[in-house]
Amino acid sequence: MKESEKMEPTNYTRVTEFVLTGLSQTREVQLVLFVIFLSFYLFILPGNILIICTIRLDPHLTSPMYFLLANLAFLDIWYSSITAPKMLVDFFVERKIISFGGCIAQLFFLHFVGASEMFLLTVMAFDRYAAICRPLHYATIMNRRLCCILVALSWIGGFIHSMIQVALIVRLPFCGPNELDSYFCDITQVVRIACANTFLEELVMIFSSGLISVVCFIALLMSYAFLLAMLKKHSGSGESTSRAMSTCYSHITIVVLMFGPSIYIYARPFDAFSLDKVVSVFHTVIFPLLNPIIYTLRNKEVKTAMRKLVNRYIFCKEK
Repeated sequence: MKESEKMEPTNYTRVTEFVLTGLSQTREVQLVLFVIFLSFYLFILPGNILIICTIRLDPHLTSPMYFLLANLAFLDIWYSSITAPKMLVDFFVERKIISFGGCIAQLFFLHFVGASEMFLLTVMAFDRYAAICRPLHYATIMNRRLCCILVALSWIGGFIHSMIQVALIVRLPFCGPNELDSYFCDITQVVRIACANTFLEELVMIFSSGLISVVCFIALLMSYAFLLAMLKKHSGSGESTSRAMSTCYSHITIVVLMFGPSIYIYARPFDAFSLDKVVSVFHTVIFPLLNPIIYTLRNKEVKTAMRKLVNRYIFCKEK
């Protein structure tokens, strides 16, 4: 937190740009990181695009779960594209600069897409509940209209959440140092260099980002624990049960990977720690890469459909 005696000055020159320190100052390390993260990004894009195309084109992948998975893949593409392209370009730039407006835009979309993805994971948990606990009424409950409404509500929730963060940031004065110890703009770095006491703003941000992440994370884990218990108690060892459990395990893995870094970053005072950059890289670059890997490796239907799609449209084989 900022010191209580740090007050807003009456006269100040407003900061028009921020300087990013990046991930490393060593040229050789930057080149290695560029190759690694470019490989990650070039895997994220086709991986998630392949998921979306497979679900859209395969007539067997029409259940609500796959509709939600396609939306998750789209959000992963968007989420990784908020920070990765500029980070890759900045590896070859001596002075890494982002304008004040660009910083606010990056911050807005980061929280908009990130929060939308969290809410979508909650919707996916409800979808699994309906499929496992209400199998006879699943198609009626999770109809396409409700799915579209729930996805829209996830986006609206993400938009509202992000607007709160931006509204708190833009009202702060920035008059002194303009260096952000990161490779992108986020509330945790920007708040630290404000020329004012930011205790109240940090408290609201921790509540709106951190506490919500913790509550959603615990609720989702409890939900999936309940679903797994239901499957083990009331079902046999058939293929449908194994498939349902595999899907639940995939969702739990995604929930842990999504909410773990978010809780570390936002559910505490915005002081700098040595692990901050490592966790941020995992959260913004590596995590979107893991989604398609986890879902395709644990889902036989998606793997089969992808293989057919690749053979048909890339290798020009019918089946």
